[in-house]
Amino acid sequence: MSIFKKRMSFIRNKINFNKEYKIQDAINIIKELSIAKFIESIDVAINLAIDIKKKQIICGNVLLPYGTGRLIKIAVFAEGLQANEAKKANADYIGMQDLAEKIINKKINFQILIASKDSLYLVNKLSKIIGPKGLMPDLKFGTISNNLYKTVKNFKFGQIIYKNDKNGILHNTIGKTNFNTFFLKENLETLLNKIKLQKPHNIKGNYIKKITLSSTMGISLIIDKRYY
Repeated sequence: MSIFKKRMSFIRNKINFNKEYKIQDAINIIKELSIAKFIESIDVAINLAIDIKKKQIICGNVLLPYGTGRLIKIAVFAEGLQANEAKKANADYIGMQDLAEKIINKKINFQILIASKDSLYLVNKLSKIIGPKGLMPDLKFGTISNNLYKTVKNFKFGQIIYKNDKNGILHNTIGKTNFNTFFLKENLETLLNKIKLQKPHNIKGNYIKKITLSSTMGISLIIDKRYY
């Protein structure tokens, strides 16, 4: 029997995929069974009881207390003193028209785009390019700001953006498999607490239908409903 088959057999014998796990137990199992040759991310999928047809959208941003462990590149539209603040916070790309041209010509790669309020006239001209990629700055996402030092620092550390998909599910990374279990649990609970505050008033029953945790290449476990 190959190593892979032995591993899968071990997982099937050890895990009840229909069971609901305590957060810390799920994290420990996922960490234990991580088999990739790289440090995997630990991801959460949160199924929400929202009505997409009624344009119910749950979105925003939250600063995870222990970060995500991910290295991200940040582009910032700003000039003058605000550009200097972004530079001090170690933004990767800073500019105005020159930055716009780099984006148009696909000369740079970044995961977060932040804009000062007085640069929005320029950013809006790029909406057809950055919009479909989910990079359009938005107040709800915390990516429109006049405190660029703090904003860039927070995103560099581990501030994340969340938004449900067309099936009403939120997908986010809460850390890495080499994180302390307590850190991962705190990150997840911080995200859940923020999402709970956005429960639509017309939802009378369960707002969160299901939560699953998984690693990048690993198994997916259901979280005990008592947590939500």
